[in-house]
Amino acid sequence: MPSDTDAAATAETVGEFDYVIVGAGTAGCVLANRLSQDPSRSVLLLEAGGSDDWIWFKVPVGYLYCMGDPRADWGFTTEPEPGLNGRSLGYPRGRVLGGCSSINGMLYLRGQAADYDHWRQLGNTGWGWDDVLPWFRKSEDYALGADEMHGAGGEWRVETQRLKWDILEAFKRAAIEAGLPETDDFNRGDNEGVGYFKVNQKGGWRWSASTGFLRPAMKRPNLTVMTHAQAERLLFDGARCSGVAFRHGKGDDAPLKRATARAELILACGAVGSPHLLQLSGVGPGALLQDHGIETRLDAPGVGANLQDHLQIRCAYKVTGIPTLNTMSASWLGKAKIALEYAIKRSGPMSMAPSQLAAFARSGPDVATPDLEYHVQPLTLEAFGQPLHPFDAFTASVCHLRPESRGSVTLKSPDPRAHPAIAPNYLSTEGDRRVAAAAIRLTRRIVAQTPLARYRPEEFKPGPRWQTEAELAEAAGAVASTIFHPVGTCRMGPDPASVVDPELRVRGIEGLRVVDASIMPTITSGNTNSPTVMIAEKAADMIRAAAKTGARAA
Repeated sequence: MPSDTDAAATAETVGEFDYVIVGAGTAGCVLANRLSQDPSRSVLLLEAGGSDDWIWFKVPVGYLYCMGDPRADWGFTTEPEPGLNGRSLGYPRGRVLGGCSSINGMLYLRGQAADYDHWRQLGNTGWGWDDVLPWFRKSEDYALGADEMHGAGGEWRVETQRLKWDILEAFKRAAIEAGLPETDDFNRGDNEGVGYFKVNQKGGWRWSASTGFLRPAMKRPNLTVMTHAQAERLLFDGARCSGVAFRHGKGDDAPLKRATARAELILACGAVGSPHLLQLSGVGPGALLQDHGIETRLDAPGVGANLQDHLQIRCAYKVTGIPTLNTMSASWLGKAKIALEYAIKRSGPMSMAPSQLAAFARSGPDVATPDLEYHVQPLTLEAFGQPLHPFDAFTASVCHLRPESRGSVTLKSPDPRAHPAIAPNYLSTEGDRRVAAAAIRLTRRIVAQTPLARYRPEEFKPGPRWQTEAELAEAAGAVASTIFHPVGTCRMGPDPASVVDPELRVRGIEGLRVVDASIMPTITSGNTNSPTVMIAEKAADMIRAAAKTGARAA
């Protein structure tokens, strides 16, 4: 019986390309656009999912329908988490053109200057705040116009939100009364304060990486985009990555095909997909690979390690005398009014990002920069995907921005279609549990201020019975969930144990780079989608510079 390697070698070829990009998510769309700008270079972009032509990929509220739907989402779940009282969490990851940018919360955030300065201090030359700011500005199309911090005219549209809620204004005033400064821009290096998120939308429609970067580039004859093309393993010629084998089509019997990369193959499969594909290809922890009968091409223990994510604690309060989406959408008449407003104005609840009001705060006086992020919503529900509660209420979700906990992504089977084991290890350190308790206490202090107290808020998640440090940490484990920001599993660094170097070249393999959120050595202090755009912008310029000098990934 021929081996999988033999099968890949004899599979139908789709041709040779200068660059083969695996994954058409946020980073892949940016790379496809930038690398195909040179008409002398051919680019192949492979996406396991389908096209982003479903209406719910365009209407902002559609994220409610996309997450969990197989036409949009890989459908991952975590392993049972000890820090969450043994619960497993759904772990949505985009499986469609645009990737997570087609199903996420559309929030435009960069993190803090200190995040990137820390990367540089770890030895990642060229990744400090002053270094990366031009790459943020390069692709940005900021609705309020360009300045020293923002760009205009680029592919990545950033707008203010198209709705206001009295309950959110009340929370904002309460946060100010509790000591937070007011701000109208969280993207200038210091994000401390309370204000409204900026969003990746245009005129009330979602603006994904596919919409902004990929669609315009698809008109170029040197760019080939293949959907329903799931990569199974990388191909090698000695120490060099030469291409990729993939199934093309729907169903288990889809034919195996292969593509060859003349210059470089670029993994852009995200913090779950990139380490998983490397492991399937024999690049990863040797003992793990041997356990699954995979020949070890390169023993790289860091592949799949260092997983970091933002865990949110959903604090929810009933209120009286102020409307929320819970009751506004409870009747057919209310739903009709919401739909009509969106149809006429592209505003109202259907234009909503999942979260509208933001606050960045410190968990204690010993913290140098904000380590808590609030996502405040004029609604409550029991769990994501379930109906809204039948009473007026709001949610103040708060997450620890720089968790100490580290997890992993590891294959469970040599079958490429089998999902890997995702184990974030949430709340596994005493420091993380202490910050979780502090976050709940701060939320209670904000809600107790006069602007909200007048609406008689009644805490029902986690609930007032949780009071002591130990009880609050336990409460966090009972109600917390991910906000879908996995990073770090192909860590960038100058040290031999890192998976990629500061040029994002995979150590020990020629012709191979990883370009996505997995390369972050530490998670950014905010949502991770736009930092991924920046990473891809910077990587594209590094790849093009290497091509000019003849120094391809090595």
